[in-house]
Amino acid sequence: MAMERTAVNPWAWSVELGYNQGEVVSGHTRTLYCAGQTAMSGDGKPEHAGDMAAQLALSLDNLEAVLGGAGMSLANLVRLNVHTTDVDLLFQHYGVLASRLGAAGVAPPTTMLGVARLAIPDLIVELEGTAVA
Repeated sequence: MAMERTAVNPWAWSVELGYNQGEVVSGHTRTLYCAGQTAMSGDGKPEHAGDMAAQLALSLDNLEAVLGGAGMSLANLVRLNVHTTDVDLLFQHYGVLASRLGAAGVAPPTTMLGVARLAIPDLIVELEGTAVA
């Protein structure tokens, strides 16, 4: 069976920037590779400057929106990468992430990286997931 790729874009603004929010790769199974999700509104504006808990919650909402666009949920995550400009601050609010993953019944392999900055200066956390169905 040949591999088939289908773009998943709940919002149009990212296409204008040259990338998809996710891609479903079909073959023997379906795999969704999600772009890094941040605290961006539906119209592509950063939200909650300096508020780690709120940015983490919105980043998770946006990740769930991409997953939902592919007929998946957090329960389908098989990999999660977390990028943050402040690892210590993220750990203070890690319960936001852990509780959402726990409610979905998953504990995907996760990598957390401290970075100098994200693509937009007001953003302080980004979540990048891979899901299969």
